[in-house]
Amino acid sequence: MTLGPVEYLIFSFPGNQFRGEIIPALQEVVENGTIRVIDIILATKDADGNVTVKEISDLDAETAQALAPVVADVTGMLTEEDIAELSDTLEPNSSGALLLFEHVWAQKLAEALVNADAVLVDGGLIPRDVAEEAAAFAAVAA
Repeated sequence: MTLGPVEYLIFSFPGNQFRGEIIPALQEVVENGTIRVIDIILATKDADGNVTVKEISDLDAETAQALAPVVADVTGMLTEEDIAELSDTLEPNSSGALLLFEHVWAQKLAEALVNADAVLVDGGLIPRDVAEEAAAFAAVAA
């Protein structure tokens, strides 16, 4: 089977205010087969800029248990360079995560493209605020 497109997201929580609201949403898209989490790294930067990096195995029991269904397929593909990138993006007194995931929903499309000798020319994500602005503009223009 062909691997679907793989994407990474880096997100942060200013003031170290991670409260777990994203876990149920992430669990839903994993359980319904939309994505597969390939790897995840969590980090905290204190007020002095010191960074503490945690992998799933380093988390407290409650957090690890909440993430267990989401990270069952973690492969450990993230590198030290990826971790440094996450650390560099964090502001002092914040926490964040680097999430690497496969778009499982696109596996068949990816396989069809490979079988058709298609060549990926370009791709990318449009930030949510930009997409919302474009949709609002299109609605007004229609």
